[in-house]
Amino acid sequence: MRKLLVLLTLGIAFSSCSTARKSGGDGQIELKGTIEAAGMTTYQYGTHRLKSADKTYALKSSTVDLGTYEGKSVTVHGTKVEGYPVENGPDFINVTAVKLQ
Repeated sequence: MRKLLVLLTLGIAFSSCSTARKSGGDGQIELKGTIEAAGMTTYQYGTHRLKSADKTYALKSSTVDLGTYEGKSVTVHGTKVEGYPVENGPDFINVTAVKLQ
């Protein structure tokens, strides 16, 4: 987890298919992957998930209809929700914008 935070802070790409980086001092992050409906999960949070080449993120949004991006390769902008992950679940991201790749 500490290694991930260091990589996020430095804005280093994890792989050619997946990127996680901080966009600025306001806690905004950028992630790339494919959006899927959350369905039944063991972690019980988020309406959707973002699957990247190396990690899964739980997503929620009050400003973007994530359902319109299901099955599509996207770049997601948002902020990490405090207090997550819980019980071995994924990081929880509050999505503010989505861009098709």
